Amino acid sequence: MFKKRQQLPQEQFIDTDYFIYCLEAVHDIETDDVTETQKKLEQLTMQYGVASIYKTCDTIEGLETSLNALLLDDHNFNDYEIIYMVITGEANSICLNDYYYSLQEIAEIFEGRLSGKILHFSNAKVLDLDEEEAQYFLDITGAKAISGYGNEFNGVTSSNLDIAFFNLFKEDENMLEVVEELHQKYYKICKLLDFRLYY
Repeated sequence: MFKKRQQLPQEQFIDTDYFIYCLEAVHDIETDDVTETQKKLEQLTMQYGVASIYKTCDTIEGLETSLNALLLDDHNFNDYEIIYMVITGEANSICLNDYYYSLQEIAEIFEGRLSGKILHFSNAKVLDLDEEEAQYFLDITGAKAISGYGNEFNGVTSSNLDIAFFNLFKEDENMLEVVEELHQKYYKICKLLDFRLYY
């Protein structure tokens, strides 16, 4: 149950060696509404030349299918450093169709399959993990880091900061340097949204 919605001209994919893979939770994947996230990803491509693949999911099975399709079928997977999750939820869970799944459950679904990736959550959900929860997720999935925001949406979307973060990654491979630069350049919004990185 997934769709590849954003189709960019093929040559745009060939020109870039850096991709964002975005997975957005929606109420119903059958609707064709263009979301705010899709608009921002388009801006990321136009302004910064960062290509993205966008998929939606409305169930945990859809989430699994989408990520599996990426992991198994997509030979460009090595070019994805960031998996961008636009999903609501609470501190240590995501919400799909009114069901909550803990990040531990998500880790077990993707055991060993997120090697070297950064899982970045938009502030559609607060990300608040204790050291043990974060370490468990990283150990089980092999992910390089989990990032997101400690403060709730409150009318301020993280999408502009997310885009800045992704673009800085294109310029610099070093995750910690990128986060430091993000805080230097966008100090107020990083503080306001409480940007955080677990690694």
